[in-house]
Amino acid sequence: MNWKNLSNMWRVFVLLLLAFMFEVSLQDSVSKDSRIIFSKKPPQPKTFSGTIVLNSSFQMPVINASANVIDHTTGIVSTWIIPSAYILAILVGIPSNVFVLTCLSGRKNLSTSILYFSLAVSDLLLLISLTFRVHYHLNNNDWIFGELACKMVTACFYGNIYCSIHAHMCISVMRYLAVVHPFIYRAMSKKYYGICTSLSIWMVFAIAMIPEFMIQQSYQVLEQKMVTCHDIQSYEKAFNRALIPYRLSLICLGFILPSLVITFAYGSIIYHLNRSSRDWKHYIKASTLVFGIFLVCFSPCNALLFAHYVKLYTQQQYDLYYYYRAAVCLCSFHSCLDPFLSYLLTKTSTSQAKFTPFSSSASVALSMS
Repeated sequence: MNWKNLSNMWRVFVLLLLAFMFEVSLQDSVSKDSRIIFSKKPPQPKTFSGTIVLNSSFQMPVINASANVIDHTTGIVSTWIIPSAYILAILVGIPSNVFVLTCLSGRKNLSTSILYFSLAVSDLLLLISLTFRVHYHLNNNDWIFGELACKMVTACFYGNIYCSIHAHMCISVMRYLAVVHPFIYRAMSKKYYGICTSLSIWMVFAIAMIPEFMIQQSYQVLEQKMVTCHDIQSYEKAFNRALIPYRLSLICLGFILPSLVITFAYGSIIYHLNRSSRDWKHYIKASTLVFGIFLVCFSPCNALLFAHYVKLYTQQQYDLYYYYRAAVCLCSFHSCLDPFLSYLLTKTSTSQAKFTPFSSSASVALSMS
């Protein structure tokens, strides 16, 4: 694969995504004010979000939500605190990730850069999707961009969170091999490994996000001048309810499994470096910091989301979703911290370090960055 073409693909994709979102926004703004809704007053919602109400206009499904859901959706946490956190992540993360992509695109020796490039693309797309969520939250949780745009933003958000986590897993495996099995690391084709793993991650989670396009994501809330995006859904239909165990499996595949691999990798790295006669204390501290920030940023929201779906599926209760919406801000912070954490790890280990394998007295030159 031509790396120059690969490095240009993300630019084209981002431009097309922004152009598409702008076009959908223009189309929806014309039709939004012309919606006419006739509905009967439905029973109170029995599940996480609400009950679908018949809509004679055939333009936007109407859903009934409890007063608690509406109060939270229009409260200060949802309309001020969450978008403020997103704005901070966007202002820091987009420039820093664009800078990383620019630097990596110009490098000639790309064997150790492909995974970082993939990570930066995931973080950048995640942050771009947050720009639409910021408008949504600041607009009193009223989605104006249309149903298709809501599906794309939702899939882009969750898909790139999981892509970012798996990119971290692959990077940790590479570092594990460099420290614990340096001869294997030196002999392997790192460029081929980087390209194959990056493309595999993107393909798997692109396919995994297809179900998000198969259900209704945006609803007009009954008796409210508000259209929600993904936050309020109905699980009355069998297909929608089947998505709950599917999303639980996504959390297992997208977070729990890679977290176990990352824990083993960094634990082994720190253990073996502590046994070394060389002074690796700065790298050990940096690795511990990176691992700790990973757990702090990704664990709360994924744990809450997992517990939320379990409680929703078994008890038809959705109170944990309130806390999840706040915890998901930590994921956005990790996207803006990634460039700085990668730089920290690179600076704490020389690019071509003389490393002594623990099973041999021979020295092997390898890259730990």
